[in-house]
Amino acid sequence: MTRLSSKVPSPSVERLKGEAQRLFANRGIDGVTVRDIAKAAGQKNPAAVGYHFGSKEALIRELIVDGAKVIDARRNTQLDALEADGGPTRISQIVDILIYPSVNLAADGETDTYNRFLHMLTMSHRALFDDALEGRWNSGYQRCLEHLRMLMPSQSRTIQNQRFIFLESYLGGVLNARETRLGDTSRAHATWSDASTLAHFAATVTWMLEME
Repeated sequence: MTRLSSKVPSPSVERLKGEAQRLFANRGIDGVTVRDIAKAAGQKNPAAVGYHFGSKEALIRELIVDGAKVIDARRNTQLDALEADGGPTRISQIVDILIYPSVNLAADGETDTYNRFLHMLTMSHRALFDDALEGRWNSGYQRCLEHLRMLMPSQSRTIQNQRFIFLESYLGGVLNARETRLGDTSRAHATWSDASTLAHFAATVTWMLEME
């Protein structure tokens, strides 16, 4: 599951969260019950999710926020450093800040599942995703969009907005595909394992934003 900050959580709670995120990523939100989660986490009590979180929805909300906090903190840290150095001069600098903080989220030895989880979630429960964030954990993303607007002066506001919609879908889709392939241990996935693949992805995003 997603790597968290300094607070040391209960091992039982972390196990439940990790297995829940993995199951949601693989089966979708509605394809997983609280009993499935408890069983996968090795809990004898089938009501463990209710005991620790209150409900399945409350657990989902916590998973959303856990990952969003990590990504947002990474983006804001990188943006602070970039702005302290005079600010971005190229769209590619902002694209990198959009992409790279969203990968390698899992704790050491675990498989990334957060982007797959979000993909499944937003396909069927977009309102829950938006409500869970409450506009609090995406400030880095919004700062990136503000910088992109300044770096796209020749594009109308309408075109900028359209490309930002494409951007969100493109980011989510490719990062989901990457996690899916890397999570498949039945065979090698040379393309997705190659570090240059993310750089190529970033280049195509930059091209889409820059094109006249």
